[in-house]
Amino acid sequence: MAGPSLLDGITVLDLASVGPAARTSRWLADYGAGVVKVGPTPKQGGVQITPPFYAYAGHRDMRRAQFDLKVDAGREAFLALAATADVVIESFRPGVVDRLGIGYGVVKQVNAGVVYCSTTGYGQDGPYSQWAGHDINYLAVGGYLDCSGRDAAGGPALPGATIGDGAGGGMHAVIAILAALVHRAATGEGAYLDVAVADGVLSLMSLHLDEFLATGAVPAPRHDLLTGRFACYDVYPCRDGAWLAVGAIEPQFFANLCRALGCEQWIDHQHDDGVQDAIRADLRAAFATRDRDDWVAALGPANTCVSAVASVPEVVDDPHFARRETFSDAHDAQHGEFRQLGRVLAGMNRHQGVAEVRPGTTTDTGELLRGAGLNDTEVTALLEEGVVA
Repeated sequence: MAGPSLLDGITVLDLASVGPAARTSRWLADYGAGVVKVGPTPKQGGVQITPPFYAYAGHRDMRRAQFDLKVDAGREAFLALAATADVVIESFRPGVVDRLGIGYGVVKQVNAGVVYCSTTGYGQDGPYSQWAGHDINYLAVGGYLDCSGRDAAGGPALPGATIGDGAGGGMHAVIAILAALVHRAATGEGAYLDVAVADGVLSLMSLHLDEFLATGAVPAPRHDLLTGRFACYDVYPCRDGAWLAVGAIEPQFFANLCRALGCEQWIDHQHDDGVQDAIRADLRAAFATRDRDDWVAALGPANTCVSAVASVPEVVDDPHFARRETFSDAHDAQHGEFRQLGRVLAGMNRHQGVAEVRPGTTTDTGELLRGAGLNDTEVTALLEEGVVA
């Protein structure tokens, strides 16, 4: 039986269907918060993107409520629910929630301690604030893409994951929300949080940005150790065509690697720029003599900082992650049983059994409004009028 979670008792209203804000509420729910996904009523179909059944962990452990925010009764019903929430998350373009009458100023009037998080690409102000964008755009303006490796055409390589949406946006918002909740616990004061994904990308780029600001050096691929300047930090193909990642930064780890590969002549030349191509050539030739998994078995435990470049199927079958109960089971009425990424971040309760994916048409609006203080007659009227569903 699962024990108490770290955010038990915290209620979150999330008005986003996809993107960084949806990632935010996913993580908050995995820490135990009671998350309510707030969306439009069916008569407003198509207003929001509907993600696949498996996305965002199938919205496990979340409830749903639907409101027509463009009519007074629907807006007032939402505000009644917001009055009972700890956190409200929205991801409209700047100004939209104020035009809908559910912005921070309005919600604060009914809930002085609310933590209100607006998550956008570029923030609530500035020349880019009204621009549309996605992960690639935020990584581009934040300098990430320019410092990434190059593709076959010589341009910046696309990242293999949505780093901006995930870390720059979702985790950025989670950190800010948790900090605001700690502040509220100490002072009773709520907070407004202007979470910009592009700002989050800048925080991820701090090593490069601070170097440039302090020294004038312009970061780029192969500029420094962490972007491939030296052979000790790179990727190499093996005999079977699979790849290894080498991160032997510390001299002792590089020395261990050189000895294991029969390349002792390079131990004292780890950071000599003039011989890096020669070191790479010798490392590449050595790695080409055995298959990837043979090398991993030999070098992984040998203090060399070598690991496999795993494919997604290999990740989900990795015995290390299996031992840590990283993946869990879920069930969907239409699609049946499937596996999903579990509650993997530190402090999350990993042991919560099979997650049931609820039909997308299922809502909890009536129950939630009753819990917010509306009586049965009021809730029934709202449902019959179609301003909530």
